[in-house]
Amino acid sequence: MDLRAWLEAPGEPEPLVVETSGSSGTPKRVMLPRRAVLASVAATERRLGGSGLWVLKLPPSYVAGVQVVARSLVAGHEPWTGDGWPSGDGWFTSLVATQLLRVLDDPDRGDDLAALRRAHTVLLGGGPVDPALRARATEAGVRVVATYGSAETAGGCVYDGLPLDGVAVKIDDDGRIRIGGPTLFVGYEGDPALTAQSLVDGWFVTSDAGRFDDDGRLQVLGRVDDVVVSGGVNVPGPAVAARLRTHPLVEAAEVVGVPDDEWGNRLVAFVVGLVGEAEAREWVAAAHPRSWAPRQVVVLDEIPLLANGKPDRLRLQELAR
Repeated sequence: MDLRAWLEAPGEPEPLVVETSGSSGTPKRVMLPRRAVLASVAATERRLGGSGLWVLKLPPSYVAGVQVVARSLVAGHEPWTGDGWPSGDGWFTSLVATQLLRVLDDPDRGDDLAALRRAHTVLLGGGPVDPALRARATEAGVRVVATYGSAETAGGCVYDGLPLDGVAVKIDDDGRIRIGGPTLFVGYEGDPALTAQSLVDGWFVTSDAGRFDDDGRLQVLGRVDDVVVSGGVNVPGPAVAARLRTHPLVEAAEVVGVPDDEWGNRLVAFVVGLVGEAEAREWVAAAHPRSWAPRQVVVLDEIPLLANGKPDRLRLQELAR
């Protein structure tokens, strides 16, 4: 679909259908009405304190890429789709953590880092943002804003833990995050049953667990189904992965659970770096209950990624088995 034509069409056009990444299951086809996309564009402009040219570095078939294009078009600019970066300053872009990490880690990418310093804002989404990465970006002079959202919310709708204008967030008794407001989707194409489960009384029932910190900011703890029950203990996989990433010899880490005859489920850690299983277990146990330590550690050259830059968790589960 020509996004410009869809944005400028008279009346209310048919919803835009955006496919989810399928990082934890079968991709879903999310129907986004134009009003939701435009509400997100306007709320983002207000929160960031400006608008202008957006640089597209994400696949335009996913919601983050769609929003980069939409924000740029609404601001009167064709999105930058070429190699490199614009020569001026004050532009915007949206990246996933892996992209930013590679720029910061590679001394041969000084030109990329210099370009990101010229950006007005770099939105960082696609998953939790490690505080260490955020600190490195800030120290390097890159203005980063961490976003949380999904295709069902027309992209990021919570910036640095605070909902955009008009967006409501609440936590269910079981810790599950619900989101309401003008940026919501209207259903899943061809799946009314899943739509009924996910859109309840005007709220999108997410698959994520969360809490509010003392400042009232949303903390996303990971997917509800990322909690691995191993040996009768609920182990939050994302928290274990985040701890492993702080190890000085670990460049990247992800954690998954797989069925196990002895433990019910076995927690498997995938790391990029020079760390052994015993050392990884001790590192986790030093900050969390020992029962959270991974039962298995697999060293990889790199974490397999989906086209949108998110970890390919299904591939990791296959490797663990």
